[in-house]
Amino acid sequence: MRRISGRKKREKLLAFVLLLPVLIVFSVFMFWPLIQTVWLSLYDWNMVSPEKHFVGFANYTAIFQDGSFVQILKNTGLYVLLFLAIDFAVPYLVSCILAFAVKKMTAFYKSALFLPSLLSLVTAALIFSWLFNPIAGPLSKLFALFGQRFPNWAQTNGLVIVVLSIITSWKLFGYNLIVLLAGVSSIPLELIETARLEKTPPLEVFFRIILPLSSSTGIYTLIITIVWGLQWVFTPINILTAGGPDKGSLNIIYEVYDQAFTFFNTGKASAWGLVTLLLFSALLFLEFRYVEKGIYYEN
Repeated sequence: MRRISGRKKREKLLAFVLLLPVLIVFSVFMFWPLIQTVWLSLYDWNMVSPEKHFVGFANYTAIFQDGSFVQILKNTGLYVLLFLAIDFAVPYLVSCILAFAVKKMTAFYKSALFLPSLLSLVTAALIFSWLFNPIAGPLSKLFALFGQRFPNWAQTNGLVIVVLSIITSWKLFGYNLIVLLAGVSSIPLELIETARLEKTPPLEVFFRIILPLSSSTGIYTLIITIVWGLQWVFTPINILTAGGPDKGSLNIIYEVYDQAFTFFNTGKASAWGLVTLLLFSALLFLEFRYVEKGIYYEN
């Protein structure tokens, strides 16, 4: 018994030693910045003044009393819905087509669809700003051929979020497609062929066979789409609209940056950062509480 007890202690010590570098990295780059953010959220500071004025929860109160708070949440929700439609639902369907319907040139299609994800979002933003230019862009010329006027999307509420989501999705789409294709391709082809022999409708095959058996990959892609989408849309917002028109394209990520580096309101920016953290934590809780139970993991 003593030998077993001593071996367990050595194994625990070895596990701690192996985990120690990771714990140090997490402490330096995650836990300590989080503590600093909580501390700064209780102060009024402009990043220049040598003095910080303690204001308690005034920064949080200012956020919830701000008239743009509801607008920013609505914009963020719309971004999430568009990202899920463009970068989750569509890649899921395309991955099924490539895995079970396309027989030739699959490598070419995968490479062509994945290629945009290698470009920077700055490049993508500049390309699409030219394509969607309401005066001299190719789409405006095409609309003019039919006697129509291309809308000034950067000054139109709602439409500006759609265009910014398309720019961001151009980069995220290829990565999600490759990941989902790997999950869908792992499904035994015999199941699909059996369903075809039984003349099962394609939608029923998708929802009853493909979706459940690839759900572990799907839930990962779902979370990545929301997190990366909201982070990456920051770049086209910053380059093309700066949150306009009239805060019509703001989201919670850009609002943190705006408060910190445009208005130099570090306390309010920190409070916004913690509100963002709470929203993401709530999404993860809902995912693990209600969605994770139905996920299929092989073996």
